[in-house]
Amino acid sequence: MYTKHAWHVATAALICAAPFGLAHSASAPAAFPTKPITIIVGYAAGGGNDVLARVVGERMAANMGQPVIIENRPGVASIIGANVVAKAKPDGYTLLWGASGPISFNPALYSKLSYKPEDFTPVSLAATFPLVLLTQANNPAKTVKELVDFSIKSPEKANYGASAASFQLVSELFNSKTGGKFTRIPYKGSNESVSAVMAGDVTMTLVDPGPASTALQGNRAKALAVTSAERMADYPNVPTLTELGIDLKVELWSGVLAPAGTPEPIIRKLEQEIARAVGDPEVKKRIQALGMIPTSNTSAEFTKIIQEEVPLWKKVAKENNISAD
Repeated sequence: MYTKHAWHVATAALICAAPFGLAHSASAPAAFPTKPITIIVGYAAGGGNDVLARVVGERMAANMGQPVIIENRPGVASIIGANVVAKAKPDGYTLLWGASGPISFNPALYSKLSYKPEDFTPVSLAATFPLVLLTQANNPAKTVKELVDFSIKSPEKANYGASAASFQLVSELFNSKTGGKFTRIPYKGSNESVSAVMAGDVTMTLVDPGPASTALQGNRAKALAVTSAERMADYPNVPTLTELGIDLKVELWSGVLAPAGTPEPIIRKLEQEIARAVGDPEVKKRIQALGMIPTSNTSAEFTKIIQEEVPLWKKVAKENNISAD
């Protein structure tokens, strides 16, 4: 039976950032920036977050008249990069290209983490992306309800592919919200999860739109739902989970965070410059080509999103005994 507990990961209500431990200093240089800005990306070069950071950073540099240097600090679950910025001088010149994983999911997955969300001042989102629920093209289930009913009747045959703990958490939340009995099958990457669905090795996967698109275009998989609040422009005929009576909305994100204590005027300047860059038509087009939705917001709105996500995923991890330790 579908549950009706209301929650919305991507709420954008305005709040005061101070309770999150993100208070800003009132003083700031008269002009900012006056030297290059370094954005730390906790992932290897060439990945989605890296490409996105370079696209936005390039436009920011052109607009501000100062170089924006993208520095890759890859490591397990982006912990290395996040830790560097958490301990950096709060002057606006060292920033984190953050994502849902290191900021919202890691606190739920690691009992000992070298940083905490409160070590950062969220500046602005740059892009969001919902997940697509895929199953094999010739799977008899034509709806999410039929797929869930199958898992309840034949739990030994029902499973899902998940390439990271974050996708596992979302999938287990889906189980909780629908009463589904899908068991996790781990994979190394989203492309592998999609391949497993196409081959019939797993019943379903909740995956980002990029890896899903090739399978859908080739009619080797079918999309039964998306996790966004509204239908996706690329898949107008695919319903949202909310439309289907499942109160589950998830949009993963990428954005910029500064060390806690960064002066408020600098945060405001960066917030404006990110919005300016993301709003550029060419930048928008390049972000959409990555399977993401160009999105900017205020520091307060971004803070609210993280404040809602962290306790949610901690709860899901605890209830399902999910840990990355």
